[in-house]
Amino acid sequence: MITAKASADSAVPSVRGTAVATGVPEREEPEWPWKDAPIRALVQRIHQLQAERAQAFRRLEEGHLQYLRSGPPYDFPRYRSTVHEVTQAFAAASREVLAVEAELSGPRGQPLLASHVRSLQELEQTRLATVALLQLMGTPELTGQEDTLETHQLKMKVIKTMEAISEVLQDLRFDAESAE
Repeated sequence: MITAKASADSAVPSVRGTAVATGVPEREEPEWPWKDAPIRALVQRIHQLQAERAQAFRRLEEGHLQYLRSGPPYDFPRYRSTVHEVTQAFAAASREVLAVEAELSGPRGQPLLASHVRSLQELEQTRLATVALLQLMGTPELTGQEDTLETHQLKMKVIKTMEAISEVLQDLRFDAESAE
């Protein structure tokens, strides 16, 4: 589960604006905390975000299993709440991953590393969509209509996607070491 501490640790701090002549304070602009960080730190952050995503996937799986065990009648509001929490965690991680990608492709001039980060993001989107479809297919309402071949294919897709994610993370680490 994404803890409050992990969420706070990954939060982007804001910088105070100066007051304008009218005495109305300026709107606070977010500061990118990794702006001057070495590439190694950016890669470490990507790995931390991946760990947070892994926790979120575990929480999603736990929530789905609890939902299936809760009924009938099934406790859908609790499951919906879990999905909402996990969705927020994924969105926060994705925003930060995209910011790291922009930093690498722009100011850092590291298109290869940026492409690894982009691939990682796309693979995570595929994984999430596939896991969501698997959970949907496993709901009690659809269990009788379940296609075991399709379920097996989706499970294999998740496994292959996870393997591809691992490969991209290794490539990112290796190419980052070469870039420094």
